[in-house]
Amino acid sequence: QVQLVESGGGLVQAGGSLRLSCAASGTIFSIYAMGWYRQAPGKQRELVAHITSGGSTNYADSVKGRFTISRDNAKNTVYLQMNSLKPEDTAVYYCNAKLLDDDAVLRANYWGQGTQVTVSS
Repeated sequence: QVQLVESGGGLVQAGGSLRLSCAASGTIFSIYAMGWYRQAPGKQRELVAHITSGGSTNYADSVKGRFTISRDNAKNTVYLQMNSLKPEDTAVYYCNAKLLDDDAVLRANYWGQGTQVTVSS
């Protein structure tokens, strides 16, 4: 059973920074594509940033240039560095792990419990 545990959320003023961490256990972390999603009240969950097992990244347009996703396979951890935070970044942030086979078929999909990020104006 794969477990994902997020940490690092909190309350920050607009313009501030936070770093989220997601520690994985119970699997070979390096083979998973990892992502950060967020869900604000009354809105659908959306992809914020994604990093493949090979280290390629992509970001939602709303966070490009402000957020950076990275991974440390030796520590089984993925990070989301969030700078220049805005009130509209307020949401519960979820860590996600996906395992795709060679045909890009989804073979496993796991979620963390979420961590609250609140940005005050």
